[in-house]
Amino acid sequence: MRDAYHEELDSIGESLVEMARLVGSAIGRATTAMLDADLKLAESVIAADQKVDDLQHELEARAIALLARQQPVATDLRIVVTSLRMSADLERSGDLAQHVAKLARLRFPDSAVPRDLHATILEMGQLAQRLMAKAAEVIITKDVDLALQLEQDDDEMDQLHRTLFQHLMDDRWKHGIETAVDVTLLGRYYERFADHAVSVAKRVVYLVTGEHADEIQSAGPAPVEGA
Repeated sequence: MRDAYHEELDSIGESLVEMARLVGSAIGRATTAMLDADLKLAESVIAADQKVDDLQHELEARAIALLARQQPVATDLRIVVTSLRMSADLERSGDLAQHVAKLARLRFPDSAVPRDLHATILEMGQLAQRLMAKAAEVIITKDVDLALQLEQDDDEMDQLHRTLFQHLMDDRWKHGIETAVDVTLLGRYYERFADHAVSVAKRVVYLVTGEHADEIQSAGPAPVEGA
């Protein structure tokens, strides 16, 4: 019984990794669809989000069943509850990738992104994908130091987000109000996607240490429970 129980806990972790990899791929493909005005690719990203939703629903069902059958306590309870919260972060990340793809579809056959902002949006998309790949690695390895690094990595996304606004506020902006709205939305999608990747990493920190990441960062090196 205990072996089956821990196998189920491991399976929940594997589902989280799969979700992270799916949404990381989605944001990368959605970015390409946006910049290349690739309607077929945009449609595939939109359709693929259902897989992420299904995984979350399955994970929730397994987690609730575990809570009901096993009534876990201490660390095991923390694993189940934290996994539910991480799955919500990852599902929202998938929605954000889908939003990028839907904007690409809305503006087809044009691109919503002016040519002079392609490099910035490309960089934001690539960074979002790297952050989520690192979040997946954190889920697998339970590496607290790597998890804490994600918040520093997110500073780069915040800087890119500010760069977009600098372009929008520039008196030389010549692309009109509709494009300004599109770019504003895109910047927000990428910034929120990165925030969810950071949130996943922070939840792993709590899972491993029993302490919140912000408390650990203010206190110094992170302790590991049982060490």
